[in-house]
Amino acid sequence: MNGVSGRMGYRQHLVRSILAIREAGGVELSDGTKVQVEPILVGRHEDKLRELAERHGLEHYTTNLDEALADDRWEIYSDFLVTKARSAAIRKAIAAGKAIYTEKPTAESFEDSLELARLATEAAIKNGVVHDKLYLPGLLKLRRLIDSGFFGRILSVRGEFGYWVFEGDWHPAQRPSWNYRAEDGGGIVVDMFPHWNYVLENLFGRVESVYSRVVTEIPERVDEHGQPYAATADDAAYGIFELAGGITAQINSSWTTRVNRDELVEFQVDGTHGSAVVGLFGCKIQPRNATPKPVWNPDLKNEIDFDSTWVEVPDTEDNVNGFRAQWEQFIRHVAEDAPHPYDFLAGARGMLLAEKGLESHRTGTRIDLPEISVDGVPSDAAQAQDSVVAEN
Repeated sequence: MNGVSGRMGYRQHLVRSILAIREAGGVELSDGTKVQVEPILVGRHEDKLRELAERHGLEHYTTNLDEALADDRWEIYSDFLVTKARSAAIRKAIAAGKAIYTEKPTAESFEDSLELARLATEAAIKNGVVHDKLYLPGLLKLRRLIDSGFFGRILSVRGEFGYWVFEGDWHPAQRPSWNYRAEDGGGIVVDMFPHWNYVLENLFGRVESVYSRVVTEIPERVDEHGQPYAATADDAAYGIFELAGGITAQINSSWTTRVNRDELVEFQVDGTHGSAVVGLFGCKIQPRNATPKPVWNPDLKNEIDFDSTWVEVPDTEDNVNGFRAQWEQFIRHVAEDAPHPYDFLAGARGMLLAEKGLESHRTGTRIDLPEISVDGVPSDAAQAQDSVVAEN
């Protein structure tokens, strides 16, 4: 587990996933047996690793990634490093023949992300990229609504994500400063568009084009040491995505907005037969035969209580932490070749959307997204990237 002392690596991957799996006795396989997991913590600071190991009763930690990769005891390499450090470490893990499970984005560029997918395929190693939001209770309910035909023909998706990240001067920031420096791999497009890609393509359809507006709203922030720095990365992005099947998706992403909704991210899905508003946990619906009939009249106060016309979808299943759920799926993938479709190529598609979103902003145009494979992309897209790849 490389980078486990970071916020995401520690809270979601170590504590809420791997340690929770250990405490439960391991991951149950299809034959009813269980496979247990043993982590080795990897990082740059031995004192931090030692403190984490002692806190959780763990035996293994090291600052030497090469030694850990050379040790046959460790079958899976997992990566939670800052984005700019990830690709080099993953390449080492591929060369060592490890199964790999990583946070996204897998690299700083689409070209590099696609190359990692090629290398992993050539090495015939199992690989996976975090798609945590697909495992959350709200989106699982949405998946069931889609599969049941509740929406009829889906027309559109609207998403609102974000919250106010304090600048760090009079009140400490709740996100690390590198997130706001482009030179360190920061930016909300690179961070969030890969999420939106896998949410959209797995629930509604492949993203075929993007039009976006990208902004740095807060030009100066204060870092963890109280030092002002220039915020060179985007902190807000407004995107319109055309999906396969004619669905239009609009998603606003912002670290400079104050929340007036039930959850930090919410999606509204409108269809001919019904609509839903979905967050990480909640899901409420309005079928067409229970849809109110408002009439626009600015001279009269509206008398409809719109909130009361929605019905909350009940919890019918016990859902574990989304990160843990995907970890368990990936461990089954390694242990018994169970399906796990969220691989490095899926990660590359997410990075492609991020790059095309930034290109759309720079050019002020709608940008088409090619279909990709580990063998390459269509030649017209390849030329646009000024890269030489095999034609799909």
